[in-house]
Amino acid sequence: QVQLVESGGGLVQAGGSLRLSCLASGRALIVYNMGWFRQAPGKEREFVASISRSGGFKNYADSVRGRFAVSRDNAKNTVYLQMNSLNPEDTAVYYCAATSTTASSSEADFGSWGQGTQVTVSS
Repeated sequence: QVQLVESGGGLVQAGGSLRLSCLASGRALIVYNMGWFRQAPGKEREFVASISRSGGFKNYADSVRGRFAVSRDNAKNTVYLQMNSLNPEDTAVYYCAATSTTASSSEADFGSWGQGTQVTVSS
């Protein structure tokens, strides 16, 4: 079982940027397709982005496409989420997740989760 730890969250003004990191341990990251999800207060957790094992395939939610970019460095066992042009609607706890099956937008497909990192965007 892989362990995941997110970092990089914080408070940022609208229009600003943040880069989240997700460090994997216990197993090599390359065996997993990875995803980012988020949960805003009072809302269900939602898909943000996913990336295939090699990094060659990426998928984004419509709400973040063109603003967020997912990447990975398998040598460093780390996945990243670069978030630009942030707005208050992006405020949420962000989670990274790993799956040994096909990368999808469904959280049910992901078996390992990090503890989350808070992102707060002020207006």
